[in-house]
Amino acid sequence: MLGSNLPSRADVVALYNQRNIRRMRLYGPDQPALQALRGTNIQLMLGLPNEDLQGIASSQANANTWVQNNVKNYGNVKFRYIAVGNEVQPSSQYAQFLVPAMRNIRTAISNAGLGDQIKVSTAVDTGILGESYPPSKGTLKSNHRPLLDPIIRFLVNNKSPLLVNLYPYFSYINNPKERLDYALFTANSVVVSDGSLGYQNLFDAILDAVYSALEKAGGGSLEVVVSESGWPSSGGIATRIDNARIYNSNLIQHVKQGTPKRPGKPIETYIFAMFDENQKNPEYEKYWGLFFPNRQPKYPISFN
Repeated sequence: MLGSNLPSRADVVALYNQRNIRRMRLYGPDQPALQALRGTNIQLMLGLPNEDLQGIASSQANANTWVQNNVKNYGNVKFRYIAVGNEVQPSSQYAQFLVPAMRNIRTAISNAGLGDQIKVSTAVDTGILGESYPPSKGTLKSNHRPLLDPIIRFLVNNKSPLLVNLYPYFSYINNPKERLDYALFTANSVVVSDGSLGYQNLFDAILDAVYSALEKAGGGSLEVVVSESGWPSSGGIATRIDNARIYNSNLIQHVKQGTPKRPGKPIETYIFAMFDENQKNPEYEKYWGLFFPNRQPKYPISFN
């Protein structure tokens, strides 16, 4: 976390328990945070940072050591996923190491006897989509396919979900025609018709475009976990505290029911972020928190 004024790890875990937040995402193996999670019922998505991919990809022994130090040594922490890399782009220096690192971590998890309880995946952003409108026309960008196709095969073979960072906020600010009520879950009728399906919010439309794209790329069996979503409360276009409250409150209620394409099954979703981070740039990146650093909620919100 890029904040100079954030609470201690133990205080954060206490806040999770107090507010009945049952899942957490950590972007790297922060030892004090893992220590604070011991013996709790909080399920964890643990990240393996992009800058560590090369070392993990280059040797199974490195992957085994990583899993020993950051997973096995914390036997009483409830690990749910290892997110190997975050938003690795095809043009990035890390791209060639991503799938080999995923394979080595999966082997290490399996050898540790944890293969049934911990799934290995990676987090992508919705920039992977070439077409996304209407959602049934969703396709993956052709220049992303060399990176994504092996990821999809790996996930299908291991029955792991794809982690997707999904932000209607960015779609809204980057598309002058997009309606704010459609982005905030407050449209009171269908905004986009797609065959027999009707879309009242942008979140569902983006997620179903991802599902359509995966189906066309051999990933029809995959489930998507929304590994980030949220709305900033200051610093940019449409960044009012009220918009952040409306988006995140509606998101929590909405994901219980699935999407038009995949109805009836809750969508596992992680809100970004727990706290404002005052050292980030540009300005709006500082204000995604649900809580102020003093652990007071920025606005009333229920996680039930």
